[in-house]
Amino acid sequence: MSSKEEKIRMLKKEFQETNTYNRPTYCQECGGVMVFKGVGEYQCEKCGFLAYDDYGKARNYLEKHTGATTAQVSEATGVSQRSIREMLKEARLEIAANSNFFLQCEICGANIRMGRYCPKCETAYHRNLEEQARVRNEKMAGFSTERRKAEEGSKRFKREEF
Repeated sequence: MSSKEEKIRMLKKEFQETNTYNRPTYCQECGGVMVFKGVGEYQCEKCGFLAYDDYGKARNYLEKHTGATTAQVSEATGVSQRSIREMLKEARLEIAANSNFFLQCEICGANIRMGRYCPKCETAYHRNLEEQARVRNEKMAGFSTERRKAEEGSKRFKREEF
């Protein structure tokens, strides 16, 4: 297997591990299809049974137990601590204001309550991405209404005479 195929396989595996959140697809009661209703809630098309994915379970628990730790949420809901940390990094959940626990900004190391970057680094990160895209787009060649300098007034194609 080539290194490119191996890298793709690893990325697929990582994506599946971090983004599944144990979403219910079939009803536990009747086997019907579960339809997403919002904020981690799913309802069976046939019998109306409600089920929650990992986000819904964690969110519902935190609404009733404000300030709970990741360990407490994990123990009470069965959601892995890794999934809870990912939800914090995705800014789907936020650390309580009175908590001593913080996430660290991935660029400068500042304490933050949710997401991956502090506001200052997030702004700089996105400006950098925009600048890279601008430079990349300037280098691209394609169809345009603008003419190159050397082409002014000249024909680009000649018809052959017989």
